[in-house]
Amino acid sequence: MRDAVSPSARVIGVVKADAYRHGAVEVARVLVREGIEWLAVSSVEEGAVLRAAGIECRILVMAGVMSWERDMVRELSLTPVLHSLDEFRAWNEGGGGLVNEAGNREKLRVHLKLDTGMDRLGTRASASEIATAITGAPHVELEGLMSHFASATDFVSSQTDEQIVAFHQMAGALAEHGVRPALMHFSSSNAVAYPRRSAWLSLVRPGHAMYGYVSPARGPAPPAAFSVKPALAWKTRIVTVKDVPAGAKIGYGGSFVAPAPMRLAVLSAGYADGVQHRLSNKGKVIAGGRFAPIVGTVSMDLTTIDITQSPQLQPGDEVTLLGREGEVSLDAQQIAKTAGTISYNVLCAISARVKRFYVD
Repeated sequence: MRDAVSPSARVIGVVKADAYRHGAVEVARVLVREGIEWLAVSSVEEGAVLRAAGIECRILVMAGVMSWERDMVRELSLTPVLHSLDEFRAWNEGGGGLVNEAGNREKLRVHLKLDTGMDRLGTRASASEIATAITGAPHVELEGLMSHFASATDFVSSQTDEQIVAFHQMAGALAEHGVRPALMHFSSSNAVAYPRRSAWLSLVRPGHAMYGYVSPARGPAPPAAFSVKPALAWKTRIVTVKDVPAGAKIGYGGSFVAPAPMRLAVLSAGYADGVQHRLSNKGKVIAGGRFAPIVGTVSMDLTTIDITQSPQLQPGDEVTLLGREGEVSLDAQQIAKTAGTISYNVLCAISARVKRFYVD
């Protein structure tokens, strides 16, 4: 990310959703070793997990803070993102930040999210309204101004350009009211990969790209500013192998009928582990160095595949659900296309009961 933006770029590493299920603590430790100054999470609880693991860098809580979580935000030195002007008043009434060693209560540093056109989180208040809210909250310091793109990979629509214009107009209007946050950030992975340079502000906020994915672009996109490869491979093992005759009805509901004698392998992973149920009868895995189709309905704990072309496979052998064997590869974007979802969902669906192993 630094090479793509500039050698001096400051990066917020997004490790929400357990680092897209790669393991937030382990990923955070690697990022801190690489010199990252900021991490971003979705919730206070996710921030607390990182603090409990000894992560000391700045942590931004992006998706809102409940009223009963505010004391924890202060105690853990987390940085909340505010989405409405009422939150300035609420945080100010709580007294701001912690009491420092000199016995003085510090201001609570916050970031304010602008709704520039996604119509999800963020304020649509005017610059004067924002300035008034800040003035009325002397215990709160507006450290950062941020927004989020709705369609950064879409080069057919003008929405992204309109969002950038809206952000800069608001930043300029706030400056006229004397509001000049020290930090501004807008660009996540896709706006860095397909260079939206006018949105590369004091920080960039990559998530998906850190784990090896850039979403495909739509329309006349510029060349990607970098290339990445998936950080995660997901493997399981064969529980049993069996031969079935033509006409055998496989799995729940008999949703697959064997057109000829077949050799099947039953895998020790199902939708409770994150194998997409929508892959039933249309997905594939890599078994014995070649693709093997999923047959029948994906079960909670088991998935059945056709290994007729790899009859040497035996119980206990490894099978790749996501990753590479030799020249054959299967990534989250390919799986998502088959399942009718997105690669983010494929990764985030890998459940906690799937064991993680980390390799330097």
